[in-house]
Amino acid sequence: MVTVSGRHRMRSSLRGAGAAAAATVLVVATGSWFGYQQLAGPSCSGRIQLSVAAAPEIAPAVTAAADQWVADGAAIGGTCIAVNVASAEPDAVAAAVASKHGATLAGVGQANRTTITPDVWVPDSSTWLLRLKNGGATAFAPTNGASIARSPVVVALPEPVATRLGWPGTKLAWKDLLRLVTTSKPPLRAGIVEPTTDAAGLSGLLALAAAASATSKTPTGTVDPVKAQEAMTGALRALATNRSSVRQDLLARFPRSDDPTAIVNGLAAAALSEEDVIAYNATKPPVQLAALYLDDTMPLDYPFAVLPGIEPAKASAAKVLFEVLTTPGFRNRLAAQSLRAPDGNWGAGFKAPQGAPSPAGGASVPPTGQGAAAGLDPSAIQRATTTWAVATQSGRMLAVIDVSGSMKEPVPTARNASREAVTVAAASRGLDLFDDSWSIGLWTFSTELDGPRDYKQVLAIDRLSSNRRALQQGLAAIKPSNGNTGLYDTMLAAYKEVQSGWEAGRVNSVVLFTDGKNDDKNGISRTELLSQLKKLKDPEQPVRVIIIGIGTEVSKAELESIAREADGVAFVATDPTKIGEIFLQAISARPTAPR
Repeated sequence: MVTVSGRHRMRSSLRGAGAAAAATVLVVATGSWFGYQQLAGPSCSGRIQLSVAAAPEIAPAVTAAADQWVADGAAIGGTCIAVNVASAEPDAVAAAVASKHGATLAGVGQANRTTITPDVWVPDSSTWLLRLKNGGATAFAPTNGASIARSPVVVALPEPVATRLGWPGTKLAWKDLLRLVTTSKPPLRAGIVEPTTDAAGLSGLLALAAAASATSKTPTGTVDPVKAQEAMTGALRALATNRSSVRQDLLARFPRSDDPTAIVNGLAAAALSEEDVIAYNATKPPVQLAALYLDDTMPLDYPFAVLPGIEPAKASAAKVLFEVLTTPGFRNRLAAQSLRAPDGNWGAGFKAPQGAPSPAGGASVPPTGQGAAAGLDPSAIQRATTTWAVATQSGRMLAVIDVSGSMKEPVPTARNASREAVTVAAASRGLDLFDDSWSIGLWTFSTELDGPRDYKQVLAIDRLSSNRRALQQGLAAIKPSNGNTGLYDTMLAAYKEVQSGWEAGRVNSVVLFTDGKNDDKNGISRTELLSQLKKLKDPEQPVRVIIIGIGTEVSKAELESIAREADGVAFVATDPTKIGEIFLQAISARPTAPR
């Protein structure tokens, strides 16, 4: 953490609003403001402490600019400004903000208890702000959000590999990379930094997802969801083989020798920032990296986000600091960190990789306050991160599917297919994402489905490496019965089943789908179920319960009370066609280790 403080000397208005004033004032009117500055004098009537958390690669530039501002004398209305600039990984700050605002971010662990949310946050990408908002932080409404820097996301390849692909003369597209990674013989050995915690990795993942959809179109021009998922799953599995949670670890997998064998066995491609490539090549490695600038790739845009809830005086100080970070001189500070200005151009001393465009790809710059993620559907980010989390994690799960009579009800948004058919189809598609390390079992339930029991085992919990085909066949054979909903007895039995075979090092869970309330008059009560779950719960061997309610007849309060007692979560898909998305969201939201 770097602390800077001081007072401002006189200079012209930051926006040319008039002559220098007799004292430092802040004028706010009709949504715009003008900062007037002058020497604050030998003393200040107090001090404003402004805390800033910035991504590590831009933190030195922000610190230097703040140092200069303070050396010139930073003050507002006679009050001195102290700026504490901390270098902080974006995912760590995001975890703290998510915890504070009750949001859930797929793949992002719990907040470190020592991480404090700042007044101003400069993450590497606006996607963090979108993910927090879409993850349940409804009250999270940061102001400003305009970009103060930019770094294109590129595909980095060892130069000998890039040359074989036609670089620098041949222009590649994401669909070409998708083919090289999934279907070429041999496939291109690609890797990725965990996209749920790394914005450059997420940018690459989103581009691959778009390419998978584009290459899976039917003759009528619509996207075949099955083919799109198959293409995407293939890419995810290929990337997951060489994924890393730490960027430096991934970079270390590139060839460390120019020997042909080392190049063949080393990492061949990864989505990284331009700054990453410049920094890597500056170390003079035996094999330099080429940067491929592919179209339709979202850059890192470093938004200046003033977090909600800060005091008005701090908000005023943040406005002045933002203008300090948008001056021509700041562009040169960015260049020293191998970063571009928000418009894609660079300052003095910037060492661009071969083929680097300026501005980046000729792309238009989003309006102030929107960032590079402007126009991006937040649900696209959620689908990408949840799909990745499901496809790359391992667990042990018992899937329990309602087959009561109400599951025969048609779903108008699914061409009147039954609720059962829609649920089974969603579960089948989800199954395709799980790799062979998962252990999954299958039950169905209604009332008196197996003699006096409300539930029936279709398949015991076992590794997908041995029972995937049996699971697919079991799902395909599911048909609704004429019974009612024996929810409570089934939930208790399923919990006991998962707990009895609990495995260390994996998330052990029950995932139950139902479209109704418990109406088994011969079964246990909800009070008894909650009491039993409370007694069974073992912190040393936790079982996570996920309940997905289907349609409008379910009681969300009932499902949430059950899930809460089992340290789980309940979702309701009022539109059954959304079951698949909710299923992936539920699985990806599994607990992770604290930071």
